[in-house]
Amino acid sequence: MIEKLNHTYHFILASKSPRRQTLLKELGLHFTLRKSGLEEEIIPEDIPEEDIACELARQKAEHTEIKHDKELIITADTIVWHKDRVLGKPRDYSDAFQMLRRLSGDVHSVITGICLRNKAGCETFHSETLVHFAKLDDAEIRNYLERYKPYDKAGAYGIQEWIGHIGIEHIEGSYYNVVGLPVQHLYHRLKKRITEA
Repeated sequence: MIEKLNHTYHFILASKSPRRQTLLKELGLHFTLRKSGLEEEIIPEDIPEEDIACELARQKAEHTEIKHDKELIITADTIVWHKDRVLGKPRDYSDAFQMLRRLSGDVHSVITGICLRNKAGCETFHSETLVHFAKLDDAEIRNYLERYKPYDKAGAYGIQEWIGHIGIEHIEGSYYNVVGLPVQHLYHRLKKRITEA
């Protein structure tokens, strides 16, 4: 099936995230990187949290050029949802520190929206994972921020890093979704496109 997918589509990943690039390579898809022309994401208001992630992914896809018919653009956006609030990428050290303090000892959702776009149109879908964080003390938070500087990560943390090893008690859902790309969900959506074509 991977061979058929690679034969059917020329995949374009519009993402600067090295984690997403690695996961897509490990899935076996051949892809080209292309920068989205989106200058600023607009977070919509008064819509369900899962739709926020999908809308942000759609914005990226709509601003990524399609050069020929076989191209399929893949974009993704991950948000952390905690107590009816979006936690995006932290602005700076202080913002990241406060985010991790809020998540400490509590449960939050990580939602990744994915958009697949070609000349025929867009398809969006999402994956959600519940993450249970242990109580972290301020020294542990400072140690993590100083060593890993997670300013490119929603919620100010990476599950695959030190804080994930010591701080995450368990998750409900896809681990790879928390890393940034729910590859199992993506693979089955792509497989469905092939089988229903």
